[in-house]
Amino acid sequence: MTALLTRSDVLQALDVPAVLDVLRAGFLQSGDIEPLRIRTDLPGPGTATALLPGVIPGIPAYTVKVNAKFPGATPALRGMVCLHDLTDGTLLALLDSSTITAWRTGLAATLATDALAPAGTVGIIGAGAQAAMTLAGLVALRRVDRLVVHDVVPDRASEFLAQQGIPGVVVSSPQKVAAAAGVVVLATWSREPLLTAADVRPGSHLTTLGADEPGKVELSADLLTAARVVVDDRSLAAQMGALGNVGLSADAAHATLTEVLNGVAAGRRSAEEVTVYAPVGLPWQDLAVAWPVYQASKGDVRTVDFLS
Repeated sequence: MTALLTRSDVLQALDVPAVLDVLRAGFLQSGDIEPLRIRTDLPGPGTATALLPGVIPGIPAYTVKVNAKFPGATPALRGMVCLHDLTDGTLLALLDSSTITAWRTGLAATLATDALAPAGTVGIIGAGAQAAMTLAGLVALRRVDRLVVHDVVPDRASEFLAQQGIPGVVVSSPQKVAAAAGVVVLATWSREPLLTAADVRPGSHLTTLGADEPGKVELSADLLTAARVVVDDRSLAAQMGALGNVGLSADAAHATLTEVLNGVAAGRRSAEEVTVYAPVGLPWQDLAVAWPVYQASKGDVRTVDFLS
């Protein structure tokens, strides 16, 4: 039988500390299988993406994710994560990909931000679900006393701030966020730089989540060149991520998060250094959410027999 896990099912079963533990283990044990992120434009405004295979050593399952991305829709991302038994391919579960993707991206970014960022005020540029997930994970790992929030829709920024229960302020531009916060999370649909090197104060950390496919840009080339850049995958960052989208090669990445967490490469090297985490998103990160959610929800969700 295959479990059917809707958005509400996933949210009910999701345990943030448990997922953070699996994500950390995934980064520490990153395997040798090449991550495949296949994307194509569709007629009209949308794109189609598939990520496979999602594999983490020690977990007896793998994921394949199929998404449709339509920026004007709500939610913008729609699709499914297929969770398969690793031994015989049995389809264990179908999970809502919008929820899985938001949480795995946000919580993976949490690990990187906590590893690289100094203590201090957290800035949010793009007050959507992705930023909310990252902040939820960050609060589980460190104390966050103040927020500075900007969104192209001011009311959305105000609503975001009110929902967090953390003191803060809404500001009118990305530059004002960078001026007031030492830790900045960007999660937008931008196709032009929102911040340049001149906008960022010494010692800052920036996590850029929006540049996850060709054409999407949040940080300028001069900022990325001046900063110490950590990525989840060098090749993908150059092909379709923050580096390649502003004309930089994989050599502009100083380390992967796996290398930083394993102690193979340094993260932040000084109090004055500007650091950047620029992920694209890897298939195994879907498994890091899907597997613990599936385990926690056994017996409590609808099922279907596709072989009947």
